[in-house]
Amino acid sequence: MSRIRGILFDKDGTLIDFNATWAAVARKMALRAASGDAAHADRLLDLSGFDAASGSFRADSVFAAGTNADVVALWHPDLSSEALAATVADYDVVTAEEGAASAVALPGIRDAIAKLHAAGYRLGMATNDSTLGAERTLVALGFAHMFSAAYGYDAVARPKPAPDVVVAFADMSGMRPSEIAMVGDNRHDLETGRAAGAGLVVGVLSGTGTRETLAPLADVIVDSVVDLPDLLAGR
Repeated sequence: MSRIRGILFDKDGTLIDFNATWAAVARKMALRAASGDAAHADRLLDLSGFDAASGSFRADSVFAAGTNADVVALWHPDLSSEALAATVADYDVVTAEEGAASAVALPGIRDAIAKLHAAGYRLGMATNDSTLGAERTLVALGFAHMFSAAYGYDAVARPKPAPDVVVAFADMSGMRPSEIAMVGDNRHDLETGRAAGAGLVVGVLSGTGTRETLAPLADVIVDSVVDLPDLLAGR
């Protein structure tokens, strides 16, 4: 733990309540994609990972772990490349605006982030949402000033689970990947940390991932980011 100097957080399910933030937004997006056909919208939501029975998103599903480009490709498979790019750009705007406006911080997150910042850790966000969405969410949550960087899927050549976001954060911060902890609630997050050679890969149970899905890739699993200050302090 003593070699860790920076922490790169996933956003949805790690810092914010995934279902409370995204369920209504996803429904609105699906209805729009289905031209108002509620039954078709339900099918699109199921296809992208929403479990209607539980009212939550499935672990590692397209909506839980993928990018807007992944969602658009899944919901609009017949679009031309030009129309596809325009639709992805439109989805980026929708998720940035409505996701940030709907963002619900997980319990205790603000205090935990403040403690980590006060302890001298460089903090960053790495999400498969857009960079604009990441930045607006940090502002909406009220702790943008404590983060050194925010990376969306469009900020790097290859989004998670590729290692690019960890490498970018390391380069920007003057650290080695081995000095960075990667924290997330989905396998994509942990695969990113492993691929980059992160010094610590932390799974959190506050999102869509489960102990069973995260254990094969995590160095340690905690209930929430709230547990991170004590973990890094060796308590």
